[in-house]
Amino acid sequence: MVERVLTTDAGLELIELLKAKHGPLMFHQSGGCCDGSSPMCFAEGDLFLGDQDVWIGTIGGCPFYMHEDQYEYWKHTQLIIDVIDGRGGMFSLEGVEGKRFLTRSRAFTKEEYAELAASTNL
Repeated sequence: MVERVLTTDAGLELIELLKAKHGPLMFHQSGGCCDGSSPMCFAEGDLFLGDQDVWIGTIGGCPFYMHEDQYEYWKHTQLIIDVIDGRGGMFSLEGVEGKRFLTRSRAFTKEEYAELAASTNL
């Protein structure tokens, strides 16, 4: 089955570095405000999830969440979490490494989207 979120090799490498430093991690796709719309990495439990945050998948063994309103805009796309040089959001753990996570995306094919829609409530 196609995944809603995945990461590049560079993303996996950075996730492993951060897990070695901080322990278990979690991700939340930011919806804007201070850090724009970027994937935010936290030590597991450092971000309190609300009833409207939905789990959309796992990357590098870490759960990945998004607010349900934002999900409505992005549900037709596969999120591909990549890494680039530079400072990202000041609240995300990777900032001190001189790297930042970046969300790339691609539209699901009609067949992929139908498969996902049939297998979940989202």
